[in-house]
Amino acid sequence: MSGKVGPLSRIYNGMIGIADKFVPTSMRPLWEHPAGPKTVFFWAPIGKWALVIAGIGDMYTRPPHALSVNQCAVLATTGIIWSRYSLVIVPKNYSLFMVNLFVATTQLIQVARALQYQYSLKDKSE
Repeated sequence: MSGKVGPLSRIYNGMIGIADKFVPTSMRPLWEHPAGPKTVFFWAPIGKWALVIAGIGDMYTRPPHALSVNQCAVLATTGIIWSRYSLVIVPKNYSLFMVNLFVATTQLIQVARALQYQYSLKDKSE
């Protein structure tokens, strides 16, 4: 739980305190884990799955000419960097590792799609 005393921290700590009473004994190890639901180490990767879902959606709906190679490359690079970081921090955060691995993979696929399209245009013009 957060050690701060701001209004949002109080709300969060209150919600965790209430939920704490309802967590079954079998789920206590996950609940009390240093990267468990009481921490940002749990919630940040959950929120980041939205990037993965958006990337997968773009694979099927966005035409290659509408992709930004720079944007996809930067997202892929941050996915790779944060994948590495998630394995060197304490506690190791495997959920953060997985989501960043998926972010990097989906964005590298997008880069490949965009580059393949650009090269096909060059071949047609020659």
